[in-house]
Amino acid sequence: MAKRNALGRGLGAILSDVNKEKEYITETSDKKEIPVKYELIGEIDIDKIEANPFQPRNHFDKIALQELADSIAEQGIIQPITVRRIGEDKFQLISGERRLQASKIAGLTKIPAYIRTANDEQMLELALIENIQRQDLNPIEIALAYQRLIEECGLSLENLGIKVGKDRSTVNNYLRLLKLPYDIQVGLRDNLLSMGHARAIINVENIDLQLKIYKQIIDEGLSVRAVEKIVRDLSYANEEKQKRKQSKKEEEKLPSSLEIHIRKVQEGLSSLLGTKVTLNHTLTGRGEIKINYETEEELNRILEQFAHIGNKNDIPR
Repeated sequence: MAKRNALGRGLGAILSDVNKEKEYITETSDKKEIPVKYELIGEIDIDKIEANPFQPRNHFDKIALQELADSIAEQGIIQPITVRRIGEDKFQLISGERRLQASKIAGLTKIPAYIRTANDEQMLELALIENIQRQDLNPIEIALAYQRLIEECGLSLENLGIKVGKDRSTVNNYLRLLKLPYDIQVGLRDNLLSMGHARAIINVENIDLQLKIYKQIIDEGLSVRAVEKIVRDLSYANEEKQKRKQSKKEEEKLPSSLEIHIRKVQEGLSSLLGTKVTLNHTLTGRGEIKINYETEEELNRILEQFAHIGNKNDIPR
């Protein structure tokens, strides 16, 4: 069966008026807006298009890519890719990585495209935002894209949220995923757990516990609600432990008058022996005396000092 025109239904007519330019204002970051141009052209030789060096996507579903290639072979390209010119007859991809890859698989030699004037920073921003707006990016790819927009394009959380159509808290929830252990990030990338699972796990401070819960999710197929309960129980247990610890410390705390006396005895011993002495005393009357020395000579000096203490009155009380 003969393949249909690679431009798709009606797209040839749309692109027939080539080299018409449309000038508009870019949506750059917090910097001064820069006029740029789109140039709508017919088709470009695929072998004249370089990959986008700023491409945030690092994982492509092979099955989905083949399905897109089959669709392109049958229906053609419905939406042109976007490129920038980097030479006389050479281009660099801005957006449309999947369409370009699928077109190669489908055996196309040409592809419809827009040419856009864009510097490196605009290239990065456009590529990141274009990918973020697609539905098949995994949460880690989205989080990494957000991070790059903040770090490399100088966007604030507010401005980033405006550009990608998300509120600040949503953007921040994605960024927090990058604090998870590597194994859990890989699990998110490979759809072994959901964003909901990850958001619950991230509230656990201990990395070993995070990994333990992650293993439970994989082994037992835990729901997000089940993981949230585990995290709540851990949080409650930790709070109770801290309360008991604080209560015990308060119970063991010496009265101020006794604490002052112990400190005076400690200072007296330090003065008598000529070295640092630490005196720990509890309400039960038990305790320990710690005498510091740095060298063997200092130890011998302290032992001689003990030998010369014959009068009990020399010992501070």
